[in-house]
Amino acid sequence: MFTGIVTDIGIITQLEQQGDLRARIQTGYDTSGIDMGASIASDGVCLTVIALGDDWYDVQISAETVSKTNVASWTIGKRVNLERALKVGDELGGHIVSGHVDGVAEVVSIVDEGDSTRVELRAPAALSKFIAPKGSVALNGTSLTVNEVQGDVFGINFIPHTKDATTWGDVALGDAVNLEIDTLARYVARLAEAG
Repeated sequence: MFTGIVTDIGIITQLEQQGDLRARIQTGYDTSGIDMGASIASDGVCLTVIALGDDWYDVQISAETVSKTNVASWTIGKRVNLERALKVGDELGGHIVSGHVDGVAEVVSIVDEGDSTRVELRAPAALSKFIAPKGSVALNGTSLTVNEVQGDVFGINFIPHTKDATTWGDVALGDAVNLEIDTLARYVARLAEAG
């Protein structure tokens, strides 16, 4: 489990297809405190550490994960939002995030509003019903509050701190963004379907 509060920005330094995709991610984390098999959310995707170095860790990414996330667009030098798994007693500053990406949204509008930036994204049609104004979503692993929803398009406002502390300062039109809907919204919808 994660909170959607990004604590480091990693850099993809190696990508190799070895049956599954293997990626090396450079990090500012103290890797001596990371266990083999640990879960680290990388752009919102919960990935398992399979090798460690002084300032990097490797993950193995299944074809299923590549097909359901923006991992297929990762390139050498790409910056990714990182978050270590939640520990009992940690502050829950965002919302409960599983690191299980539900789909990929597309950035369709970027407008500066004062010091903040308003970004609109188009959600996959099957997921748009789970997104509500003032509800929570995780986008590339960042816990965010939805401002408005119109059909399958929803808006997010990024304050300067969020743009500096995450990769959201690099956002561009057409970007593919990992979307995880709020767990509570998923269960409420499922209960409503069950009647």
